[in-house]
Amino acid sequence: MNPEYAAAYTDLYRRHWWWRAREAMLVREIEGRSPANGWRAILDVGCGDGLFFDQLSRFGGVWGVESDDSLVSPDNPHRSRIHIGPFSTFRPSRQFGLILMLDVLEHLADAEAALLQANELLEPDGRLLITVPAFQVLWTRHDDLNRHVVRYTRESLDVVLGRAGLRMLSGRYFFHWLFPVKLGVRFLELLSKPDGAPAKVPPQVVNRLLLGITRLEQATIGRLGLPFGSSLLAWCARA
Repeated sequence: MNPEYAAAYTDLYRRHWWWRAREAMLVREIEGRSPANGWRAILDVGCGDGLFFDQLSRFGGVWGVESDDSLVSPDNPHRSRIHIGPFSTFRPSRQFGLILMLDVLEHLADAEAALLQANELLEPDGRLLITVPAFQVLWTRHDDLNRHVVRYTRESLDVVLGRAGLRMLSGRYFFHWLFPVKLGVRFLELLSKPDGAPAKVPPQVVNRLLLGITRLEQATIGRLGLPFGSSLLAWCARA
């Protein structure tokens, strides 16, 4: 992860409209799929400082994996449940009913290997929840700064999942209104070739406005399964 971005990540997660909207959407998704008694064990791959742990703990016991030790604070109350190191070195003594890979795969040159490991760690009837940035045509300097390798479509993600012995139970795009915005940014970048800068929390009024727009979208057209968006969410299971 870009060092400047990593340093600002906790503040972005807690205050930026994009992270606030995404977390609320993810909680609704998980609530809708959670078994009556929750899951015995949940694994958050690429968990950072465990910022999603408190929400996830409503659905079961939570563990995490984070490859960038600079993201995990020494006084984190969840630190003992976070494996610090590459996912490939994570060798737990349990399997997990729910595994999350939230905006993780786009950073990996070998996403198939990570998905193979996730498959091995899933309980037989477990679920894998994935989010990734969508559509290569939306590639901007933001992707370069965050060291992304690829942006996915439902079809391209499904291919990688199949190679790892997984299947997509459902997949949908979200952040629909951002699609034309990012397309415009890409066009402008082709003309001006800017250096770019890590994301920042917008001014409070703008932040609230964009959060409100996104929440309205999620409550209305976000339920229609539109074939475009700046991000993709997929529920997966063993093939």
